[in-house]
Amino acid sequence: MPPELTWKEAIEKVLGSSFTPLHYNEITEKIISEGFRKNLGATPAATVNAKISASIKHDGDSSPYIRVSKGTFAMRAGASSVQVVPQKLTPDVSESEDTEEQYEIVTSFGMFWRKEAVEWMATPKLLGMQQIGATPVDFFKQLGIYLLYDGREVIYVGRTTDRPLGKRLYEHTFDRMSARWDRFSWFGLLPVSDNGFLGTLPESYVAAKLIPALEAILIEALEPRQNRKRGDDLAAVEYLQKVDPEIEKKKVKATLDAALNKL
Repeated sequence: MPPELTWKEAIEKVLGSSFTPLHYNEITEKIISEGFRKNLGATPAATVNAKISASIKHDGDSSPYIRVSKGTFAMRAGASSVQVVPQKLTPDVSESEDTEEQYEIVTSFGMFWRKEAVEWMATPKLLGMQQIGATPVDFFKQLGIYLLYDGREVIYVGRTTDRPLGKRLYEHTFDRMSARWDRFSWFGLLPVSDNGFLGTLPESYVAAKLIPALEAILIEALEPRQNRKRGDDLAAVEYLQKVDPEIEKKKVKATLDAALNKL
């Protein structure tokens, strides 16, 4: 088995073999699908973005990468054939070398997670993965906004400020909403570290960064027909739901018990 590539080697292998610029989500997905790295951490897309952005910031023209547009990169060797998108006219907002606007407002979100995929208790596990194969993150303690659905219809919008997301959702399993929802979406504000732990809320937010974050939340949550794209400012922070292992264990046990009862 070939040795695992470093993040830098994997990024350059993916970008070097692409004829078009790639968003760092796409770069991450190709790294995983090609098996260039097995040790992904909890935030592989953020890691890829950080590696490329740090190189561009610190190395300047010596960096092997060029930023084509927000979150989209190409190898500098092919830069002559790449069209660079002009900067937007909204107020300039300073960005750190390893983050983009969405990481400083909405740090993570999950769409249409299944109620039945959670083992509901006072402290349920709300498990999500940034990419398949990444380290799962438990979002029980996340703070932010959530929506409850009956099928595809939003029937309730709530916030988690005084109690964590997992606690608020658990309460909805036995209150007046208990029988009315089967899925939920959430938008979280606590940052997620590479090892999968949630951080703390920042003391303040830059006003100019609130605008794209709010727009992105509304586009994702409402899916208006006239918006031809998703909430791009949330593109890198979506987490896929992972079924609680306890539920899988119960399913296996139920299957075995059913088989034994037939003997």
